[in-house]
Amino acid sequence: MYRQVIIINSDTLGRGDEGVGQTLLGTFLRKILARPDKPDAIVFYNSGVKLLTRQSYYLDVLDALERSGVELLACGTCVFKVCGQHSLAVGRISNMDEITDIMIGASQVITL
Repeated sequence: MYRQVIIINSDTLGRGDEGVGQTLLGTFLRKILARPDKPDAIVFYNSGVKLLTRQSYYLDVLDALERSGVELLACGTCVFKVCGQHSLAVGRISNMDEITDIMIGASQVITL
């Protein structure tokens, strides 16, 4: 069972200026990495899956999160539809069955 799960469903944090949203998302991920109480998993769907590809600005921090034990899961349909031919550089492809199970079973789900 997952204790805490974070959902990232966009390649920016918040709405409005895209550059500000990218900066905020990068800062958020680095703050999570610095915490001793990291989430068990981060689930990426919709345009959030772009963060896990080779073109991502956040590969260093996401790789470090994965190495620290945070499971990074990408919606497979989203990867195919949003990223096309780009394969994931970090994390793994999941499906909505697993994502639903994780979210329903988690003690806490935080959606950005």
